[in-house]
Amino acid sequence: MTNALLDQTLAAARAENRAALIGYLPAGFPSVAGAVPTVQALIDGGADVVEIGLPHSDPVLDGPTIQTADDIALRGGVRTKDVLETIRTITAANPTVPVLCMTYWNPVDHYGQARFAADLAAAGGAGCILPDLPVEEADEWLAAAAEHGLATVFVVAPSSRDERLATITAKGTGFVYAAAVMGVTGTRTQVGELAEDLVARTRATTELPVCVGLGVSDAVQAAEVAAFADGVIVGSAFVQRMLDAASEEAGHAAVRELAAELAQGVRKR
Repeated sequence: MTNALLDQTLAAARAENRAALIGYLPAGFPSVAGAVPTVQALIDGGADVVEIGLPHSDPVLDGPTIQTADDIALRGGVRTKDVLETIRTITAANPTVPVLCMTYWNPVDHYGQARFAADLAAAGGAGCILPDLPVEEADEWLAAAAEHGLATVFVVAPSSRDERLATITAKGTGFVYAAAVMGVTGTRTQVGELAEDLVARTRATTELPVCVGLGVSDAVQAAEVAAFADGVIVGSAFVQRMLDAASEEAGHAAVRELAAELAQGVRKR
């Protein structure tokens, strides 16, 4: 089972011959209350789908920018219930925008898998992105997610062999998150080729849309990724805009502006 709103949103972008823009921000950042207007700025700028991160004390798969935001959120006292309340507030104000929770597995397991699925669905969430949950250990979660109409998005990487890609995509719903890293200046072309190859290999195993998180930070890069992916996932660039801003209001304006630029970029595939 997957989530109808998420499926419809990705299908609508495809029907417009463009990639979807998927924006990420952590809950609790820059504060518990301040997360809602920050995410709203992302949507107002043109994000099709939103990922709200559940901050973690050891975000091993995230770079320094998101680690900094998670640390700010945790020091600000964010709890799982605050993450769910942020999702509830955003979905109530934006009923046509799918909102996913991106989280490491430990907080979900600690909260209770069935309880988390029920509470996320009750908050209006469209599903979960679970970067560190092995598909072999996911059956209990997948059953709970299916019961509540939630998508479960798994992550694949350039290092994933073809057999492994098939195993992962057979279990996932909604879309496949293809993870790569833009790298330092001068390596982007090579990394871009890795990402494009990963998308092609992943598509050979599934009918699901394949969306790429690649360190995209501007409209030109968004257009490059949109040329071969079904969705362009952007997180660190939005977080950095907030970190660099002189005030929360200035940060919201910067996030909105970047989202608008990226929304143009994914339409120039």
